[in-house]
Amino acid sequence: MKELKLKRVVIAGGGTAGWISAALLAKSFGKSIDLTLIESDAIPTVGVGEATIPPIINLHKVLELSEKEFMSRVNGTFKLGISFENWRDVGENYVHSFGFAGKSNWAAGFQHFWLAGQKRGIDSTEYGNYCAEHLACRKEKFAVMPKNGVNYAYHLDAGLYAKFLREFSEKYGAVRKEGKITGVNLHPDTGYIQSLSLESGEVVEGDLFVDCSGFRGLLIGDALKTEYEDWSHWLPCNSAIAVQTETVRPPLPYTRSIAREFGWQWRIPLQSRVGNGLVFCSEYGSDDEAKELLVKNLEGKLLNEPRVIKFTTGTRKQHWTKNCVAIGLSSGFLEPLESTSIHLIQKSITRFIQLFPYDGIKQSEVDEFNRQTREEVQNIRDFIILHYHVTDREDTPFWRYCKYMDVPESLTHRIKLFRETGKVFKKEMDLFAEESWIQVMLGQGVTPESYHPVVDSMTDDALRELLMELKQSTEQKVDRLPAHHEFIDYYCKSNVM
Repeated sequence: MKELKLKRVVIAGGGTAGWISAALLAKSFGKSIDLTLIESDAIPTVGVGEATIPPIINLHKVLELSEKEFMSRVNGTFKLGISFENWRDVGENYVHSFGFAGKSNWAAGFQHFWLAGQKRGIDSTEYGNYCAEHLACRKEKFAVMPKNGVNYAYHLDAGLYAKFLREFSEKYGAVRKEGKITGVNLHPDTGYIQSLSLESGEVVEGDLFVDCSGFRGLLIGDALKTEYEDWSHWLPCNSAIAVQTETVRPPLPYTRSIAREFGWQWRIPLQSRVGNGLVFCSEYGSDDEAKELLVKNLEGKLLNEPRVIKFTTGTRKQHWTKNCVAIGLSSGFLEPLESTSIHLIQKSITRFIQLFPYDGIKQSEVDEFNRQTREEVQNIRDFIILHYHVTDREDTPFWRYCKYMDVPESLTHRIKLFRETGKVFKKEMDLFAEESWIQVMLGQGVTPESYHPVVDSMTDDALRELLMELKQSTEQKVDRLPAHHEFIDYYCKSNVM
């Protein structure tokens, strides 16, 4: 077995980022590394209740977690997508689901067949009716099926999830130290982090450090002075208000994202409560105005006092600097519009394990980590900007700014290509596949001017028969599913209240 030269790994901070990192590192390396996580009970985490995306299922497979136990422990519900309300215009709604519509061939995606049906007057069915996950969202149905199932993710309580992963990590050898970090000690010659000083006077030494200290970036930012790249000119929201409410209806199998006058409201249904919040831009509305806007649009009794969170959208210019890797909020922040926060934690620590410097830190590995991370984050950034920029809304100063702001050329190209040709292509480090871009661009009102000519090899009758067959098979698949709340009662009823 290869002897690791860098064995002492120290994670600074707990919460979702810290304990996902600990879980994957502990499961991957076991006793071949000394893994310590420093966490202070006196410092609250940002996690307010999380919505996730399907790659989290791969994380849990790697960790070999029981889905039923996980769902029970985190007060979870299932998620098939996101309902975007008032984004294209006030009163206009659409769903970005986790599924794939229809059937493609090697030359052209299904959207071209659907577009041909629309333009040739053969079928006027909504695009989402060809996608099982999309239709199941609207019908509030769900089930986990071993074969021919649906793509899904979870809604979960972030605090309970961190606790669940802590127990898992400790079983695999991770050691938690309670304490507040008061100092980051650097080697006088190399500038590498040597140790962390705690309020108690204890000093924790390490070879590699994982910064999960949140927005502050105690290690990567304060100590190592890694610059932060501000993206607020593209994503101007800089504040959020979060609050929990009582449940007043059966949980929906999707997250709700409701555009408001100067931001957007989220609703994340758990088994025994609902997570709510408003992401907003303080240039267009004060904290008090945002709180008033959120509270008047809530359902159910408040379970806690609304709290304000301040942030700057953007990213570190380097996510791995010297012997420190930033994971989670310390690495950057993209608002949770498409529920990417946990995924970026999962992907970054996975990437770090794949490039783990067992034989000493090599700059080529550091550069590759930073290249991949930056490309992935930039692609997600563009996808989120798309929701704001491609809109018919001009009813408030905030929406007028978003509609007419300059956007990255990479996004401009994608929009123009889809509008002119109906074509979408996935980039190397793109989290969101072609189907996601199609659903959101159609939902935001981008209607392609043409479709791929390969479809014209089909007669009207053949195209009509294909579309009808696909639509019927989708409806039949969804009709066999039970109601979402009924499946939860059967599969994973929580004891958490």
